[in-house]
Amino acid sequence: MLTGTAALFAGCENGSSSQTQSGTTSENTEETSAPAEQKVTEKEAHVANGAILQCFSWDFNTIKESIPDISAAGFTAVQTSPVNECLPGENGGMELYGDGKWYYHYQPTDFKIGNYQLGTRDEFKAMCDEAEKYGVSVIVDIIANHTTPQLDAVSEELVKAGGGSFETLFHEHNKGDITDYSDRLQCTTAKMGGLPDINTERPSFQDYFLTFVNDCIDCGADGFRYDTAKHIGLPDDPKEEDGFENNFWPRVTTEIHNADDMFIYGEVLQGGNDRLADYISVIGRTTASTYGSKIRSALMNNMIDTSAVKEYWIGSAPDSRIVTWVESHDNYINDGTWFELNNEQVILGWCIISARQGGTPLFFSRPYLCSDASEWGMNRIGAQGDDMYKDARVSAVNFFRQAMTGEEETLVNPENDSTALLIERGDKGVVIVNTSGELKVDFDINLPDGEYTDRVDGKTVYTVKGGKLTSASAVPENSVVVLYNEGYTEHTAHANVGVAEDTQFVIGEASTEVTLTLENADEGTYALNGGKETAFKNGDKVKVEKPSDGNVARLELRAKNPDGTSTYERAEFTFRRNKVITKGTKVYFKKPDSWGDEINIYIYNLDDEESKPWPGSEMTKESDGTYSYAFLKDWDNPLIIFNEGEGGAQYPADRGFDVEPDKAYTVE
Repeated sequence: MLTGTAALFAGCENGSSSQTQSGTTSENTEETSAPAEQKVTEKEAHVANGAILQCFSWDFNTIKESIPDISAAGFTAVQTSPVNECLPGENGGMELYGDGKWYYHYQPTDFKIGNYQLGTRDEFKAMCDEAEKYGVSVIVDIIANHTTPQLDAVSEELVKAGGGSFETLFHEHNKGDITDYSDRLQCTTAKMGGLPDINTERPSFQDYFLTFVNDCIDCGADGFRYDTAKHIGLPDDPKEEDGFENNFWPRVTTEIHNADDMFIYGEVLQGGNDRLADYISVIGRTTASTYGSKIRSALMNNMIDTSAVKEYWIGSAPDSRIVTWVESHDNYINDGTWFELNNEQVILGWCIISARQGGTPLFFSRPYLCSDASEWGMNRIGAQGDDMYKDARVSAVNFFRQAMTGEEETLVNPENDSTALLIERGDKGVVIVNTSGELKVDFDINLPDGEYTDRVDGKTVYTVKGGKLTSASAVPENSVVVLYNEGYTEHTAHANVGVAEDTQFVIGEASTEVTLTLENADEGTYALNGGKETAFKNGDKVKVEKPSDGNVARLELRAKNPDGTSTYERAEFTFRRNKVITKGTKVYFKKPDSWGDEINIYIYNLDDEESKPWPGSEMTKESDGTYSYAFLKDWDNPLIIFNEGEGGAQYPADRGFDVEPDKAYTVE
């Protein structure tokens, strides 16, 4: 197993020398040449000119149920989490972090569709079929260059395809971790984050992998996001002396079904020697991670001046060939920046990147009911994420983006106000983003004379006369205004269903009472544990009981807005048996080498009433690297977190472990 929590996350690519604690990456981007202009087919353009919703850890059935809402929010594509077979960690636990891990599906055991976290191949195909009905493309997050580090879980078929042994499946340099990201041979053949590095140049592996990719396409996939693409060599990269060619990328972009119509991009996290333009030339598109860090910084500093948000930081690479984001799962989780932006700031940032001409924007769906105090929120794999993607500002800008296809952009800070930004698209439309205070509307604009109704609130009228935009209403703080007439289509507000923000999802009793929420619909329905649907209204309460066949209760909520567009939400509640830990019970912790010598244990229970202040109690050193703690009193349902003290490392990163007497806990 791996050591250190950061090493577990397969998407984290940058070397420590080029990435700071805040997730900011260096801007040096090395490349040999700008890519030649590439033809874009109609199906590919459907994604490129629209917006992608990253359905982070949603299962196939949840995405299928949500497709009507996703389409109605103006997204032209969804991006799934990896669909490959994977290790059922923690005995198949389904928490994003804790009893289960989101990143297991980023650690393949085989390249076949279907895993315990997201669903079966048939469910994947059914999801794709539903998406096609609504004109929503399906992008599959895909891994090619590594497997799970638990080698006994890797399938015999995959090992056979890799040459018959682990020595042939993996690169020769797989014996060591990447230590120098400027060394292209090391970067593309050694372990990244402790994950075994597949010899992607081996023809028999490529054939096996292509079968998997084509099966995804045959089921309805319209494109792919290649995870850790920077760690697979380009055709002219140095390589090991094994007699094979660096031809992985040419094969997987051309020897696939419907190759000309696929929207394909590689995750190439910037930070030096990333060869961004060269990856674009051979793959088609890449991420633009530095741009995301610049947008986050601008929002945190409340400085969205044009100098801070205009440059994409991609060198000579074309901005039409990048995927942009405010945040992705990499920075949200791996870089520890989840608390730096609140939901409002994420939405404002989205409106900036999506209204722009360049790039294809990707919206990361944060975990359901997450907050700046709770990274994981409900903490369940499979369920839908936060409702932010349906916010009126998000959907209004999504549709604006589609209507502005081909229009040149102009970025302006009105009256030199760096807390407000205009994104003008030709003389056809404008998006106004205001981050601080009320913005008085009386400034120059490129729109033709006439009246324009704000497409966000649907009521505020703005007037253009003689190249001057005015309104009787100021733009409030943290607001977005979307103005355009040509190409506008009326859209009814989404229905929203859910549970109250203060809902507890880990339950220590036999039942709990949950308050249901409902917006933009007269009535919704709920079903508990697959039972009959029952009508509810906003504020109604429902009793959720522990199911007889397990410890997780599932509450499914549905509603329709006035035009009949359906919405879906799933809340899951984990019932934990009452577990008394008696005085004198002992636990152990084996600390990583990188930790200091003073180790603490923080103990708390579900009601959080008995806890000492952080960092808890000091543990006793038993031997080099091993520490113990004996409980000083009886505890009901305690959870424990090991840590180095104030500001130091902790394990686990979020919700604590159940106490197992005499267990030696080790950082995986």
